[in-house]
Amino acid sequence: MKHIQASTLFYLSIIFVLISACTSGTVKDDETKLTNYVNPLIGTAGKGKTYPGATVPFGMVQLSPDNGRNGWDWISGYFYPDTVIAGFSHLHLSGTGAGDLCDISFLPVSGKEKTSRLDTISKKETIYTSFSHENEKASPGYYQVYLEDYQVNVELTATTRTGLQRYTFEHNDSMAVRLHLGYARNWDWVTDSQLKVLNDSTISGYRKSSGWAKDQRVYFYTVFSKPFKSFELSDNQTIAEKLTDIKGQDVLGKFYFDESQGNEIMVKTAISSVSVANAKENLEAEQVGFDFGRIRSHADEQWEAQLNKIQIKTSKDDKVQFYTAMYHSMLAPITYSDVNGEYKGPDGQIHKTGSTRYSIFSLWDTFRAWHPLATLLHTDRVPDMVASLMGHYQEYEKLPVWNMHGNETDMMLGYHSLPVLADAYFKGQLGLDAKQVYQAMKTSAMQNEFGVKNYKKMGYVPYDSMNWNVSLTMEYAFDDWCVAQVAQDLGYEEDYRYFMNRSKNYKNHFDSVSVFFRAKNAQGSFREPFDPKAYHPEDFAEANAWQYYWFVPQDVEGLINLTGGKTNFEEKLDALFESSEESGETPVWISGNIGQYVHGNEPSHHVPYLYQWTDHPQKGQQRIRQIMDELYTTEPDGLCGNEDCGQMSAWYIFGAMGFYPVNPADGRYILGSPAVVEAVIQLPKGKSFRIVANKQSSENVYVKSVTLNGQPLNRNYITHEEVAAGGTLMFEMGR
Repeated sequence: MKHIQASTLFYLSIIFVLISACTSGTVKDDETKLTNYVNPLIGTAGKGKTYPGATVPFGMVQLSPDNGRNGWDWISGYFYPDTVIAGFSHLHLSGTGAGDLCDISFLPVSGKEKTSRLDTISKKETIYTSFSHENEKASPGYYQVYLEDYQVNVELTATTRTGLQRYTFEHNDSMAVRLHLGYARNWDWVTDSQLKVLNDSTISGYRKSSGWAKDQRVYFYTVFSKPFKSFELSDNQTIAEKLTDIKGQDVLGKFYFDESQGNEIMVKTAISSVSVANAKENLEAEQVGFDFGRIRSHADEQWEAQLNKIQIKTSKDDKVQFYTAMYHSMLAPITYSDVNGEYKGPDGQIHKTGSTRYSIFSLWDTFRAWHPLATLLHTDRVPDMVASLMGHYQEYEKLPVWNMHGNETDMMLGYHSLPVLADAYFKGQLGLDAKQVYQAMKTSAMQNEFGVKNYKKMGYVPYDSMNWNVSLTMEYAFDDWCVAQVAQDLGYEEDYRYFMNRSKNYKNHFDSVSVFFRAKNAQGSFREPFDPKAYHPEDFAEANAWQYYWFVPQDVEGLINLTGGKTNFEEKLDALFESSEESGETPVWISGNIGQYVHGNEPSHHVPYLYQWTDHPQKGQQRIRQIMDELYTTEPDGLCGNEDCGQMSAWYIFGAMGFYPVNPADGRYILGSPAVVEAVIQLPKGKSFRIVANKQSSENVYVKSVTLNGQPLNRNYITHEEVAAGGTLMFEMGR
């Protein structure tokens, strides 16, 4: 009997999905529709830490399921190996490794609620339901799952600032929807919240919290598609049946619906960082009525338009990998300003912009490849992103390090707004007065926090003053090179010489005996003992001495000279990829190993391309293809490390096209080994840049020759200007 019931539920849910597909206005699967090649479930298992829910490109809302558990695996709310769902919340982070968000959590329930302490960290029981991946579906702008314990089919879709949920109850004799403002996991905790019943189909309120974002404010405005017959409001298990307005740190609302009005309930919610009034305005601007099919179709169309910015020819699996990478690359940064231009700033005040204010800048990750990719694919958005960085500076007196929902988290290291701004400046995408931008860059580089005071005075960060000292020095040195280039172009020669001198500070950590960069104290003595394979977080940020050795993108020739010349440099690269595993305990974020090379974390991402500075670039070509073939797959665990707001995917997109920005601010793309047969980048003003890889295959990974617009290319790079002008880059591939 149990088997029959399970089968019946499964087939009923399939019918729900088919009905949804037929009424949504979407086309059937075909080879020309690029959204059909996107699988949002890639990266939801293993180390990827992505989420599978509904959103639009750079959307404020990410409406996605949460399993209800705490822990590293549930850092984005959802972990594919799990079998339970505790709610559907409106905000999520894509693979950052930071445990925040999951705000404004709804859950439809029917009959007796199922509760349990889902992990050892939770202090009280959580209401949840079981589900099966056999009855789950995700595509760009859409998510569907069947809740087994409550027999409800859930569908999610979104606009930029709103989410729309459709609940189809199998039985309409006990229908209710829970909104739990007190739902919080991992780093996040509620400081204050409010839930207000405005009428029999409309509720509003706010959720204020602290965690990674110390002052996060989410105001919401929600409308149900049909009136609820009754409701209960509570805070910390105290039910207040007669109240229509309740405040507290664990606020819950439960809304009951009349079975005579059918078994479908839709819930539309808009959010704002400013006010309930702004959330209402966002909802009225982006959702009129309750047309799930129209909203879903429009979300799909937005994704289709963005994916069509690069059209490729390759195998089906590689298309799934490529277009899912493109999808992941457009989940952040997010739109943060409301339709009226208002937003909450890092100073806690409300500001207004005439453009789009963006938030969630994971700069330690994304300055490397994501932002250079944006200067190719999102030229219309880059000036607003620059304005967002500068707005943060004006409101906070420093450029952002890791900006999130109107907060500065100061996560990670470096002042990596600088390469982003320098790159935009030299590519003509700044959109603001260059001298004002330069002053912001200089101010950040001349601060006294985070070891910069000692760095300026001594030329390095000593280990007896700061953790991550070697990494800090090396990353500051690169950022200083970026400041220097802009200073020179603007005619500030004294500044240019000063910052260029600082850009060589990486040498101050070099040990010619071990041929590694090592931690030094204030007296200039290296820390002992030293093991380049060991992970010492006091000296290196999420890496070891092997992996940080190569972070000198501003002066590769200088690094080659330190290593003892080109031959020694090549041999050391070989040793990196061929070396044995790490010494001692390996941190959780170290993954995707090939010897000492770690693709699952960002410091290594440019390294395979450094073979282009040796006499045997084919070694790099082989490693690049090995990384794409082995460390990226189409399975849920198909990302070998945290997605990190699109950086992991940006690496793949560049790699598959055959070039990569080793120095992400010098306007050059270093050649690699293309994994597609053909790619066409659609550029502004009707231009396009075509990449062709003749005889490319899994065996033919080596580049025999390259031409640009029919002329032999006798160098190891192409420039951004050459790509932006349009043309054809042709690789001849072989064994």
